[in-house]
Amino acid sequence: MANKTKFKCAEIAVSLPFDRVFHYDIMKNTKRDIEIGKRVWVEFGKKDKIGYVVGFVKEAEVKNVKPVKSVIDREPIVSKKMLELCNWIKETYLCSYGQAIDATIPGVLRRGKVSVRQRKIFIPAELPPTEPSEKHDLTEEQNEALRNVLHKIETENYRAFLLHGITSSGKTEVYLQAIERVLAHGKGSIVLVPEIALTPQTVERFVSRFGNKVAVMHSALAGSVRYREWERIRQGEAKIVVGARSAIFSPVKNLGLIVVDEEHETSYKQEDAPRYHARDVAMMRARLSNCPVILGSATPSLESYYLAKKNKIELVRLTKRIYDMDLPKVKIVDMRMELATRKKIVMFSRILIDAIERVLNKNQQIIIFLNRRGFSTHVSCKKCGLVVKCKKCDSVLVHHYATKKLVCHYCNFRIPPPDICPQCKNAYMKYFGVGTEKVESELARLFPRARIGRMDTDSMSKRGSHEFMLGEFKKHKIDILVGTQMIAKGLDFPRVTLVGVVNADVTMNLPDFRAGERTFNLLTQVSGRAGRGEEGGEVIVQTYAPEHRAILCASKHDYEKFYEEEIKTRKELSFPPFTHLIKLTLRSRSESKASSASQDLKKFLEQRLKGVHILGSAPSPIAKVRGFFRWNVMLCGKNRSLMCLGLKKALKSYRKPRGMIFTIDVDPISM
Repeated sequence: MANKTKFKCAEIAVSLPFDRVFHYDIMKNTKRDIEIGKRVWVEFGKKDKIGYVVGFVKEAEVKNVKPVKSVIDREPIVSKKMLELCNWIKETYLCSYGQAIDATIPGVLRRGKVSVRQRKIFIPAELPPTEPSEKHDLTEEQNEALRNVLHKIETENYRAFLLHGITSSGKTEVYLQAIERVLAHGKGSIVLVPEIALTPQTVERFVSRFGNKVAVMHSALAGSVRYREWERIRQGEAKIVVGARSAIFSPVKNLGLIVVDEEHETSYKQEDAPRYHARDVAMMRARLSNCPVILGSATPSLESYYLAKKNKIELVRLTKRIYDMDLPKVKIVDMRMELATRKKIVMFSRILIDAIERVLNKNQQIIIFLNRRGFSTHVSCKKCGLVVKCKKCDSVLVHHYATKKLVCHYCNFRIPPPDICPQCKNAYMKYFGVGTEKVESELARLFPRARIGRMDTDSMSKRGSHEFMLGEFKKHKIDILVGTQMIAKGLDFPRVTLVGVVNADVTMNLPDFRAGERTFNLLTQVSGRAGRGEEGGEVIVQTYAPEHRAILCASKHDYEKFYEEEIKTRKELSFPPFTHLIKLTLRSRSESKASSASQDLKKFLEQRLKGVHILGSAPSPIAKVRGFFRWNVMLCGKNRSLMCLGLKKALKSYRKPRGMIFTIDVDPISM
């Protein structure tokens, strides 16, 4: 506890977008109880708000300082080391101190609650039952990878490792045995997974090895359940945390190891303030905790692999599948030939249909992948060409057959499908494109005896639906699992001998310099779901661009070749990892105001920022979302810290126009 006798005021951070802390008097009633890391009630403006105590000062910088109204907590809920991490987040991602602290605690505590009524807690054992798992004999490559990590665990030193292991090479077993050593030293571990869909199977493996020492943290948990898990971690009852992005802030005591599985995944980037990247936060938290961090992936992000090539992080490779299983054979189907021979656009090639029939006859399982949900991707008029769009967003409405609605995937705006064209009043409305819902329907028509399940954000909206669907698939109550990217990685089902990719081109033509990388990653990851058992596996990739390097390299499981070709393009264009980007977005209900404000912002920054390339102003790829027009100004430079410092200084004299929403995204993952 800090010696408070010489201090009159506390420094309080509030969760508002202000780049400063506020001084409040502690002399009346609260001095005895107040401590750094506790929540307090303070008057802010004319309202009472929750604040976080982050320091003390002898004198306030203004007169007539308001007093702290009350102290909420008996003991600090945010440790000094966590506050240090929050300060780094504040400086790196240009958010406020309070916003950063807010991200580290459960939602119920952000609302000022002291105790929470407990519901039935999520118990990982509710998953399909498994025998307690034992340590596997490691391969020579696994042993080498583990040896390097264990050395840093034993010596309590920070080191970042990039574990580049092909699919089914045994990365998880390396994590498990490293965590076992951490436990033996009385320390805790955090394991991040990118998708909630992956959590049940990952938790199952960890619980079977470590029992009730495992806690689960992700956004799909009920608030009271999440609080209970957070308390178990804080009290030291749970020493291993498995969870999605926000689990990196779990209050693990005596942290000894962090694992970021599938480190390349874009879902590790937070979309709202604070707009942190969990992988980078994990590396900083490991550095502050003097412990190693493992970044694991079959398809590392170009940024991480570039750092490994430069020896900034340590590269460890697993080049063989366990039990010497072969990688699945990948067959590319040129859908242009299908179109030429069958005279119409088809969903499934003859090759894929025959393969599904063959696998079903053998009583094996199939995964069908399409990274696009819904039934039809758009509805248009054959006569005048009108495409039905969202009234609030600059996006087409997607047809969902189950709900009989056209839905906007950005704002959830819904309307019944029109029978008559709203523009030319003719009855020529036609449905185009394919989504997972339509794939499921067509498979049911072609294979009426097959048991089919679907996993996408539409079908997985209910709590527990991920666990249920994966449990049914594991028990072979489902023959064919159709899904989006949530089934593309991390899942391990030995009976899956066929993976079909309906349209490999979906992510390839996005207006984003990472489009090729995302396509390669998805195809490689989904291909890795096949052939994880004794039967071997086959992957069939349908595409209209069979010569694209992302598809060719993924079909050969050749990450190195893809990296070498892609990194040349990035260097020529001065894109990451050779530079850092900062995206400044202005949003307004008036398109002209958003456009004008972004142009003014660009001119303002050009006068104040030196050595930074300023791109734009330009509309976002999806220019209108939820009724707001979005215009971007992009900063590009080599030194992120200097860019952030310069921008922070410049923005102190910037006054955004009234009615305008202004956001900053450091290292954005989309343009």
